[in-house]
Amino acid sequence: MASADQLINAFTTLLVTIDPPGLAPIFLGLTTGMSRSERTQVALRGSTIAFIILAVFALFGAGVLSVLGISIGAFRIAGGLLLFWIAFEMVFEKRQDRKEKATEVAITKDHIENIAVFPLALPLIAGPGAISATILLAGTLATSVGKAQLIGVLAANLLLTFLMLLVAERLDRFLGVTGRAILTRLLGVILAALAAQFVVDGAKSALNLISATPH
Repeated sequence: MASADQLINAFTTLLVTIDPPGLAPIFLGLTTGMSRSERTQVALRGSTIAFIILAVFALFGAGVLSVLGISIGAFRIAGGLLLFWIAFEMVFEKRQDRKEKATEVAITKDHIENIAVFPLALPLIAGPGAISATILLAGTLATSVGKAQLIGVLAANLLLTFLMLLVAERLDRFLGVTGRAILTRLLGVILAALAAQFVVDGAKSALNLISATPH
């Protein structure tokens, strides 16, 4: 069973990676012209699909890595570096621009009914960073109980994301441009620290494997 610290760490890592406040203005752009009930349907469907995607990676991601011959230590280092890059983008306001560009492409190519799947569920909610973080956390919470707890943490994060999308219009008005910039940078610094910890843990794991290998 995971400790309270592990669960808090998992919740924080996923929350910062998914970044519900940062999704609010993009969601508003995606659903321009929709009624409140239509927006609710899109938010619910997108959050549900994202949860299913992340839950599948939580349950089977480590198995896929094992089949490919990738150690969890190596993946922690790679995933930590990826999360660090996302943190860098958040601190220097690059991530929002990239998300908005993805949104523009999706609107021109996909019908509005499919917006909940692409780009909302994938890649805006369950993006590469969230998937990597989920697999990393699944490696830390490796027992059956730990996996069940991780699924619970995922559910809590996606429920919070859904609620954020429901109040996206109010949240965007409340934060404003300055508030969003401050919050995004703050979350970016926190994610950078968590990413560095993943790299450190991965390096320790890899070094232990090397030292344990018979010569």
